This record gives sequence, structure tokens and C-alpha cells, in this order.
Amino acid sequence: MATETTVRPPDGTILRPLERDVWDTWYASLERAFGGVPEAPEERALWRDLTEFEHSFGAWDGDACVGTAGAFSFRLTVPGGTAVRAAGVTMVSVAATHRRRGLLTSMMRRQLDEVRALGWPLAVLTASEPAIYGRFGYGVGTYHVNAEVDTARVRLSVPPGTDGVRLRYAEPADVVDACEAVYARTVGRRPGMVARLPGWERLGLLDPASGRDGASALQCVVAERAGEVVGYARFRVRPRWETSGHHGTVLLQDTEALDPAAHAAVWRFLFDIDLTSQLVARGRPLDEAWQYLVSDIRRCGVRIRDSLHVRLVDVGAALGARAYQAPVDVVLDVEDAFCPWNSGRWRLSGDATGARCERTGGAADLALSVRELGAGYLGGTTLGALGAAGLVREVRAGALERASVAFASTVKPWLPHMF
Repeated sequence: MATETTVRPPDGTILRPLERDVWDTWYASLERAFGGVPEAPEERALWRDLTEFEHSFGAWDGDACVGTAGAFSFRLTVPGGTAVRAAGVTMVSVAATHRRRGLLTSMMRRQLDEVRALGWPLAVLTASEPAIYGRFGYGVGTYHVNAEVDTARVRLSVPPGTDGVRLRYAEPADVVDACEAVYARTVGRRPGMVARLPGWERLGLLDPASGRDGASALQCVVAERAGEVVGYARFRVRPRWETSGHHGTVLLQDTEALDPAAHAAVWRFLFDIDLTSQLVARGRPLDEAWQYLVSDIRRCGVRIRDSLHVRLVDVGAALGARAYQAPVDVVLDVEDAFCPWNSGRWRLSGDATGARCERTGGAADLALSVRELGAGYLGGTTLGALGAAGLVREVRAGALERASVAFASTVKPWLPHMF
């Protein structure tokens, strides 16, 4: 067993690095915090294999695990296409018996200190309860679309070249390498996407029978042109029959494509699957092309939800790691109560080729907290919108509009899968 660390939350509970021989106990505590329904054995086994023990720890009260936290060593695409080191914060829980004692705060303190020591500029997470993480400096950096398309009434127009794309069914495991190759080619195109580490390709193949809820086993089609795989979709079909006829549902798990024709071919296929009248797609990009090809967006049941929450652990390194779509030279007065090493004035200068961000004694142009920097970092939420909400204060006239244009991304940021 690991020895206790010097980091102790207020109630005396001990924080210890996670060791392999207590993973089952640690993970059972996490499952209980999320309702107590056990995962399928194959899903649990995958998360054990993916756990990065060196970046995970637990809170222990005697022999009982009462808190969990971990992180994945991601590389996150930022505006300009660079892949930046980011801690993918995950598996965070506090036992209901130990709430309101400062335990979560102590775990967040320890985790961000460790991320800083690693030299990683960012920490990111998906939140079960979005209200929790703002006080630790996280801002909502990406949103996604959930859609329920009435495919009996909505038609899809397609661009030239779509009919030149060939589709074929394949066993998901048989084409996983080809699908991963397509995914890898799309990662650098969109901020918020993560380069998948070895083993993460198994996430797209998870298909426990207990989680299908009346739907089929996982199915896959690949899109090909001249013998090359240029797109794919993994999905399930849930049949349903009524006296009026069929009302089956296509449940899209994930899809990627390399060009407009391949994208349209895959989505047209999903719209036209026999004996179905609905397509459910969750967690898709805000600006995904199919939305501009449909005949009736109102019958697509589009809903928007927060996705990736972003925290700048090192303001200078993070802002200097991305590019800016317009030239920018601005002094930011940053407030960061939880990570005070970020507080103060930073001069950011850069353009589409790169940037520098350094400490300065110069007069501030904009004043904001690190939470707003996280919200605007990937370019999906504009600084101008945050300013209109009173969250970014303009000190020098005209600075907000110029900085807002520079920070924005022409492609909406998107997180492709949960973690």
C-alpha cells in the first residue's frame, strides 16, 4: 500500500496516489457516487486499462475510499492546429457521507498543483454538474448539439461528388484501424479534439448488451473512394412497430469524414436506413455540415449542451501555444484566486502564425478572470459575448472588439467523446 502524502483535507481524510491493488475499491466508490449501478464487465475493464495510475489518487477515511480523482495525459487541439498538453480530469467523486467538508477543494488543489508541476498548460473536464467547477477556474469552452431528426419528413440535399462515394457494411473491429486513421486526420482541423492515445480506439468498440436498451449490436459502415476509407459511422438500430407501420430509430454513436462528399454520403445513409423514421445523434459539433443540408431544421430537434470545461493552468504558456485569426496585442489583467500564480497582467501578442504571452507591468486593456479565459480559449465563445454579459471589462476603448475577433475560431471547437 502507498504511504500517505502530506496533503490532507480539513477533516483529516488522507489523499494517496492510486495503486493497482486498490483500483477495484477506488472504482466502486466512483460507481456508487454516480448512482451505484455497476458497469458492464467489459466497460469496467476498459477504464481500468485506460486509468493513468501516476495521475490518479484517492481520498481514504481509514480503509474506506471516500473520494476519487484522476487525469489522462491528453494532447488537445487549439486554434491554429497545435496539439497542447492537457490534463483530462476524470473520475472525480466524493462520497455522500463526506460532502461539505472541503474534500473536493483539497483534491482540486492537489490536482492542479500536480498539473502545474508537470508543465502542462491546460486542464479540461466534462462535468456531471456544471455548477461545480467554476469556482476552481474552469469555464465552458465547447458546446455540442443533440438532435432527434424526423427522417420520415426531413430530406438531405447533397453536394456534387456524393454519389462517387461507396458505402459498405463492416464489422466494427475489422475496420477500427481504418476508422482511427480517418479520425487522426481530422484531429488537427478542429479545436477541442483530442489525439487518441493507444488503447482509446477500444472506446468506440464498446458494445455491452446491457447498454443497448432494445437496440441492435453496434454496426459500422465505411465510406470509400478509389479504395481509400474517407469516412465512417458507427451506430445501432432500435426497431419499433406500431399498427401504423415501422417507427425504428437509428442511434448514431460516432462518425467522421474527410471531405464534404464523404460526410454527405454517410449522413444520407443514416437518414435512409430501411424501417426507420428517426435519427438520434448526440454530442455533435455545433457547426456540423449536415445541419445545412437538411430540408427542415425545425424537425431535427436540435438542442445545445455544454461539453468541455477548460482551465488555464499556466496562462502565459496556454495563450502562447495557440494562434489568433487576426493580429492581437493586448494586456490582460487576469484574476485567479484558486491558482494565484496566474493573477496579474499579461501581454499577449500574436497572429495566425503564433503568439507570445509574458508578464508585463503595462496598463491593462481588458480585465477578466481565468474562468472567462477558459471559456474563450478555444474560440467558440467570444470575448465580446462575455463582455456583453459583464464578465470581461474593457479598460481601453476598442480593445474588446479587437481581442474578440482575434480569439475567435472559424471552426467551432468540439470534444468528440466523453472521458
